[in-house]
Amino acid sequence: MGCSNDSLKGGNPPKVLVEIGNETYPTILGTYCWTDKCVDTTGPVEMLNGTEPIKVKSGETISFVMDYEPQPSEIHLSEFRENQVTSDIAVKDNQFTAPTQKGIYYYSYGVWWMKEKEKNVSNGDAVYAFVLEVN
Repeated sequence: MGCSNDSLKGGNPPKVLVEIGNETYPTILGTYCWTDKCVDTTGPVEMLNGTEPIKVKSGETISFVMDYEPQPSEIHLSEFRENQVTSDIAVKDNQFTAPTQKGIYYYSYGVWWMKEKEKNVSNGDAVYAFVLEVN
């Protein structure tokens, strides 16, 4: 995808928080293209090595919080186990449901601000990583 950054503000992509109940947790910014800068990082499992997992209950609702306007026009959430994508997760109204089986789950949350008039060209994009532990 091309990256043309004419309508984004700030030197870096916005922060994204994961909200569970009344608690919020930071995500780790990975690969991104923003304003005049593109950064490439390792995958979510490597980036999160040594990070304490966010503890959640089986089937709990998890929300994404991004204090930025405009909100991204495209989002994708992928789940990883042992460095392999195990599934793409549906996100509705900035929310998804935690897995029902106990274990450690790694996530890659990709967001894109797509140009309205140019197909497959983004104004900017970013990938965020976080890890959950389902009890």
